[in-house]
Amino acid sequence: MVLSPEKICIGIDIGGTNLRLALVDGEGKVSFRDRQPTGISRGKEHFLQRLFSAIAALRKHALSLDREVVAIGVGVPGLISNEGVIYSSVNLAALEGINFREIIAAGTGLPVIVANDANAGAWGEKCYGAGRPFGTFLMLTLGTGVGSGLVLDERLWTGCDGVAGEYGHTTVEPDGKPCPCGNHGCLEQYVSANALVAAAGEAVKRGEGGVLATIPSSTLSAEAIADAAHRGDLLAESLFKEAGRYLGIAAASAINLLNPEAIILGGGVTTSYDLLVEPMRLEIIARAFAVPARRVRLMKGALGDDAGILGAAAMAQLSAEEAQ
Repeated sequence: MVLSPEKICIGIDIGGTNLRLALVDGEGKVSFRDRQPTGISRGKEHFLQRLFSAIAALRKHALSLDREVVAIGVGVPGLISNEGVIYSSVNLAALEGINFREIIAAGTGLPVIVANDANAGAWGEKCYGAGRPFGTFLMLTLGTGVGSGLVLDERLWTGCDGVAGEYGHTTVEPDGKPCPCGNHGCLEQYVSANALVAAAGEAVKRGEGGVLATIPSSTLSAEAIADAAHRGDLLAESLFKEAGRYLGIAAASAINLLNPEAIILGGGVTTSYDLLVEPMRLEIIARAFAVPARRVRLMKGALGDDAGILGAAAMAQLSAEEAQ
């Protein structure tokens, strides 16, 4: 569905720290944005009050543009049911167990869709970004952790319970590093920003380093490691090479299972896409069957931080259509 010119949706991306909202039209164009702290540390009621206040402000702004908000889409980190129940969310633990969709719908009187934030990001890339040419692709979002979203035959695949696509918790080392999810050796423990920083810190303690050894541990970040790698630091280069290798190990399994047209990498760590993609590609060639390995394209996401908001808004369009 493409919204008529007088209609508009609200896309919302809720993180552990920031609440981001935008007015998005039927072509994925943003006409207004808002960003503020979530306030979740002050409890559920304070957070909901802040959320509804922000939504009201955007609806008021839409009216000033002679537009009517017709639906709301929300991306939330964690395990989210198809009905909008937040099963679990590390960063938003105060919201666990609630039907977030019903609460927002009751408070606004609008159709609402609530989805996992990485799923929203994948759908954003499908509708408006790098995923547009493809009917089937896997998107991996590399940030503090690793999220993912799967588009199969032009549709977002969320599974029977709504929690499909947690590819960041694919096991790549059976007896590997412990993960907060309860497993050991999850992909997230080897390729996320936190994983890169931890690996760099351990290497520096062992006396390795070069450029990285000169960076105070308090300011060490994935961005700083990438900068060092681009300047030729051998340790930094090796860390991204190893991360790319693990991405390839995990991707090869998905490629053999699904035969996707593309794997799209998004998130903050993918500012270092050039450091990750070749070791990832080599591992895929070594591990996956030749036919799907040759077929799959490795791509960087096109929407950056807007992927989740645009995807949530695109989902809201579908919700508005179903409500008609």
